[in-house]
Amino acid sequence: MRKEMSDFWKDESGMGTVEVILIIVVLIGLVIIFKKQINDLVNKIFKKITTDSNKIIGWDGSMIPHV
Repeated sequence: MRKEMSDFWKDESGMGTVEVILIIVVLIGLVIIFKKQINDLVNKIFKKITTDSNKIIGWDGSMIPHV
């Protein structure tokens, strides 16, 4: 009985799963904490992409291409 308990205590086969779950929990926590900052950053990036792509294709926002 003592050997079985010792073997069970030393068994680390599930440690990988526990570590992955803890990392996911920490990442979700960080996303929740910094949600507004992440949202603002993503909005700025997409606004910049839209502005730059409109410049490249020659649109000024009025839906009539420059010729």
